[in-house]
Amino acid sequence: MTGNAIVLVADDDSVARILLSRLVEQEGHEVVTAATGREACRILSHQVIDIVLLDIEMPEMNGFEVLDFARKDPRLGDVPIVVVSALEDLDSVVRAIEMGADDYLSKPVKRTLLHARLNSSLSRKRLKDLERHRVRDRFARFVPESVVDEMLTDLDANLHLGGERRFVTVMFSDLRGFTTWAEPRPPDLVIEVLNRYLGAMSDVILDHGGTLVSYLGDGIMAVFGAPLEQAGHADAAAAAARTMLTALSGFNDWLRDRGIGGPFRMGIGLNSGPVMSGTVGSERRLEYAAVGDTTNTASRLEQLTKQVDHDILLAGSTRRLLPDSPNDVVPVGSVTLRGRVEPVEVFALMPAVSGLRDSHRDRGARS
Repeated sequence: MTGNAIVLVADDDSVARILLSRLVEQEGHEVVTAATGREACRILSHQVIDIVLLDIEMPEMNGFEVLDFARKDPRLGDVPIVVVSALEDLDSVVRAIEMGADDYLSKPVKRTLLHARLNSSLSRKRLKDLERHRVRDRFARFVPESVVDEMLTDLDANLHLGGERRFVTVMFSDLRGFTTWAEPRPPDLVIEVLNRYLGAMSDVILDHGGTLVSYLGDGIMAVFGAPLEQAGHADAAAAAARTMLTALSGFNDWLRDRGIGGPFRMGIGLNSGPVMSGTVGSERRLEYAAVGDTTNTASRLEQLTKQVDHDILLAGSTRRLLPDSPNDVVPVGSVTLRGRVEPVEVFALMPAVSGLRDSHRDRGARS
C-alpha cells in the first residue's frame, strides 16, 4: 500500500458510483464523489485530490471535458486520472489516454485490478512529488522562487535551454568599500556580515516583486518584469532602490552596535529595455539570466555612482516610465558609458529618507 489517499470517483450511475466507492474504501482510501462532470471540475478546483477515477459518459460535462479541464490547469497536471469504461468502449479509452489519462479500468471493476491501478498511479505521483520537493529545497536557496516554479513546470520536459524577449527594468547594486574592509578581518566575520547585507537587500527586492538573478560578491543583479511579467516594473525597481538605501541605514546601525566597522555606502544602477530572459548553461549546470544591452547599461550606471554624488542612477528609458516627480528625479546629464558609442541620458533618483544620502556620503568610503 502507498498510504491513505483522497480519491475522486466521478460517475453518473449511482449504483456504479457506490460500488466503486466501497472498493476504494476497502483499499484504505478516502472517497469524494461526483455525479456530473461539472461537479467533478468544481471539486478538483476547490479540494486536494490525489487521484481521479473518471467515467466517460456523464451529463453537463463528459469525461473528456473533465480530462481537458484538469490537464489545462497547472495545479492539476500531476493528479493521476484513471478512466473507468466498459470493455466495448475501447475507442474512448484510447482517446482519453491520448488526452492525458494515466490508465484505465474496465467495468465492472475488479478489486485486484483496482488495487494495482491505484497503487501504480499513486506511487508515480508520490515519486514525482518527492522529486519536486527535493528540487525546490535545493534550488530555492540559490535562484528566485519564480524560476524554481518554471523549472518544476518543465520537470518532465528535460528543462529546455531556451528564453524569451522581455521588456524589463534591470538593477545592479554594489556595496562600496566592502573589499577593503574585508581584507584584514577573519573569514567567518566577513561571511556573517556579507550574508546579513545580502539578506536584507534580497528581502527588499523580493518584496517589490523583483527576481534575484545573481550575487556578484557584495553586488546584486536583479530584474523586475521577468521571468514573470510585472506591471509597473520601473516603479517597482525605483521603490526597491529607495528602500534598499533605508535598509542600508539599518545595516550600518547593526555594524556600529557591534563595533565591527562601516558605515558603508551603496551604488545602484537602473535601466529599462528589452532583454533575453531564460535559463542558460549546460545540462549539468543551469542558471537564470537576463542578457542584452539593457543589462550592460544598468551595470555601467551602477559603476558610474562611484564618480558622481548620487547613490541611485537611472537611464532615461527608466525615467520615462516613472510618473512625473520633479522633486525625486534629478537630471545628471548625457553620459557616454564605457562600451557604448551613443551617450545615455542619466538621472539621479533621490533617496526616500531625507538626509540619508548625505549621512552616507559624510561617513562612507568609496571603493
